[in-house]
Amino acid sequence: MRNYELVCIIQPELDEAAFKGAVERVQGWVTESGGTVDKVDVWGRRRLAYHIRKQREGQYVLLNLTLEPKATADLERNIRYLEPVMRHMLVAAG
Repeated sequence: MRNYELVCIIQPELDEAAFKGAVERVQGWVTESGGTVDKVDVWGRRRLAYHIRKQREGQYVLLNLTLEPKATADLERNIRYLEPVMRHMLVAAG
């Protein structure tokens, strides 16, 4: 098991319930693959450096994960097809 940091930029126009639903769906995929979500840190709404899907802002969330390295490909594939997530980045934590 390795530690990872996952940052997701979620569509800004989502209400609180839809935002939480998207984050919980990502957490569910992590636990389904045998990993754990150690911490969820919501950074809130921030201005983007450039337009993504014609949006100037996004809601940022950071998830600290413990996950098998083999499971990262499936997790990233699932996130890629999750409509509310505009961008994501998964990196191994030091």
